[in-house]
Amino acid sequence: MTKVAFVVQRCGLEVNGGAESLCLMIAQKMSKYWDTEILTTCALDYITWKNHYTAGVENIQGVTVRRFPVTQQRDIKSFNRLSDNISPRLQQASIEEQEAWMQAQGPFSLEMITYVKNHQHEYDAFIFFTYLYATTYFILPLVAKKAYLAPLAHNEWTIYMNMWDKFFEKPRGFIFNTLEELNFLKARFPKAKLEGPIAGVGIDVPSTCNPDEFRQKYNINQPFFLYVGRIDPSKGCQELFTYFLKLPKKESASTKLVLLGKPAMPIPKHPDIITLGFVDEQTKWDALAACDLLIMPSPYESLSIVLLEAWSIGKAVLVNGKCDVLVGQCRRAQGGVWYTSEDEFQVAIEIISQEVRLQLGRQGKKFVENNYRWDNIEQMYLNCVKYS
Repeated sequence: MTKVAFVVQRCGLEVNGGAESLCLMIAQKMSKYWDTEILTTCALDYITWKNHYTAGVENIQGVTVRRFPVTQQRDIKSFNRLSDNISPRLQQASIEEQEAWMQAQGPFSLEMITYVKNHQHEYDAFIFFTYLYATTYFILPLVAKKAYLAPLAHNEWTIYMNMWDKFFEKPRGFIFNTLEELNFLKARFPKAKLEGPIAGVGIDVPSTCNPDEFRQKYNINQPFFLYVGRIDPSKGCQELFTYFLKLPKKESASTKLVLLGKPAMPIPKHPDIITLGFVDEQTKWDALAACDLLIMPSPYESLSIVLLEAWSIGKAVLVNGKCDVLVGQCRRAQGGVWYTSEDEFQVAIEIISQEVRLQLGRQGKKFVENNYRWDNIEQMYLNCVKYS
């Protein structure tokens, strides 16, 4: 049976990163066709990369996960100083400086690198999820002839380091998430042979969603907007809090903002902001079914899975208009609106009446049903990944 390794920086049921979740989902789905294995680190926390999981092999929902210890924990203050030093002079910084930044970025695992060097002949292909981390940068070149990259790239300062110019010419093939991602990478890397499907991800809707049960469990009786994901300034959460708290409130119909996800920043203490932390999948789907609107404030995304999940059960979305990918998803789905300022955020909330939300939700649901079926996506992976 064909053996394929999926390489990603973290993996675990407690990990709530988009790249990590996508990698695990794809590995699970493709295990019907391949002997799949995930190669990853022992880290759970993406800030420090501190070793959390036990090194070795674990089975997660039918997929073998092989973990390796992180060689050195990241000092975030030192790393931020390094980033501040290199980001203003990307064209002047030497490749050695940039690679030193990448090693500091992490997670860097000498044991993982050694394992791939010594065992690469045991695998027919390697699929790397996200370009941005040391697990991809230092390992992909070792297996370039049978390496495929899902870049999960967007317009951020790190992609303009010139060390990526040669790197993006190395993979045998690519797997993209959206048309916007592919077009951006073609403009950024005109010499690279960026060939591969725009696959994205399939959506598995649970057999039942329990909106009333969610409201009762958390005592939420008012209308509410929902945010799902890591609660982080880089995800636009600080701006979301500011905009939400400045919305004009009617005393008779106060709207809550419910947050699902692990906090990586202080959250304002306010009666209208409800923080539930990291929750299980069923609770997430119950919350999506119960909410009045999903808000995705991130300015940087290569694909938003939670948008697809919201649409799959007929919910409208409001997204950050500074993110081309999110706007592109909304345009194609006709399932949401976007904002680029505080004023536009307020206007969007005002104009999305219950009737409009229902219509946007219906259109989004049809879009997901037509474009994000697992059988189509699985076939794209099968067609893309060729073996020597």
